[in-house]
Amino acid sequence: MRKFFGTSVVAISAAAMLALAGCGSGRDGDSGSGGEAAKGFAANSLIGVALPAKTSENWVLAGDLFTNGLKEAGFQADVQYAGASTTVADQQAQITAMTTKGAKVIVIGATDAAQLSTQVAAAHAAGVKVIAYDRLITNTPDLDYYVAFDNFKVGQLQGQALLDGMKAKKPNGPYNIELFSGSPDDNNAGVFFNGAMSVLKPEIDKGNVVVASGQKDVKQTAIQGWKAEGAQARMDQLLTSTYGSKELDGVLSPNDTLARAILTSVKGAGKPTPVVTGQDSEVESVKSIVAGEQYMTINKDTRNLVKETINMVKALQAGNAPQVNDTKSYNNGSKVVDTYLLPPVAVTKANAAEAYANDPKLAPLTK
Repeated sequence: MRKFFGTSVVAISAAAMLALAGCGSGRDGDSGSGGEAAKGFAANSLIGVALPAKTSENWVLAGDLFTNGLKEAGFQADVQYAGASTTVADQQAQITAMTTKGAKVIVIGATDAAQLSTQVAAAHAAGVKVIAYDRLITNTPDLDYYVAFDNFKVGQLQGQALLDGMKAKKPNGPYNIELFSGSPDDNNAGVFFNGAMSVLKPEIDKGNVVVASGQKDVKQTAIQGWKAEGAQARMDQLLTSTYGSKELDGVLSPNDTLARAILTSVKGAGKPTPVVTGQDSEVESVKSIVAGEQYMTINKDTRNLVKETINMVKALQAGNAPQVNDTKSYNNGSKVVDTYLLPPVAVTKANAAEAYANDPKLAPLTK
């Protein structure tokens, strides 16, 4: 059983995560109804959606999709973003206000997964159903459901793509790489990292892959707030301290924003372009992939994630338990949370046209 809560996820070894990933992962297509069925509520009820700051295209898109999708389904939508400072105080206040205003369901894309238990408990006590969106909310027994892409799988796809990309450019190793991870207050950051390390660590142990800086721990690789300037500054420092005469073959980047910042640093230093991973299918990164710069990204279609979340809300409104496909894997520190997982897709230049064929925004970029 995976335990994705607090800081413990960053301390789990890659070997342990491999064992955990094979235990009750819900990847065999099991589906069912998790939790207790709601009593139902009026079709025009208020539904709250609390999202983080607008730090990526996907969060902006999610807000628009929730606003329009909930209204189309007949609900009143209250969609809020945390402030640009990404502090959790904004989100705590927003969740409290949504509860006070009588929301029947609150969907939360957590700014800080470990600091919302008080607000979730208050919402639950008021009869509100709480759905964690994209990021698991930790250390609370009052979370009802979790809907996300399989984020451990995301990391595995990134790690494998890094190996494949380096081998395609240089058939024989060893390969020098550097590791980056996301913000330590985002529960997903450690999950992505551990997923990637489950693939990379065996090659590191064999000596086929070398982290030349020696910075292998997620705490050393974290970028606070997922900020591009933080990633660029760290890459600048690594190039200066470690790659004076060494060749940098690859960089594990957890998302597209950081990937582009890493590539900016490398270009500024006049170094050859390494294989760089990413995630989120941001427009500028898709352009970069097609141009042969950023090597890959992960397609986690926000439209599908929002759609499944709204389906959960509809089921609760009708007095039914939402469909879930994983009732064993996601322990948030207080309970195993009933979860609906969607599959992520790795995208490189080779399959970009196919991967984005049905995306009106990205398909034209691959022509």
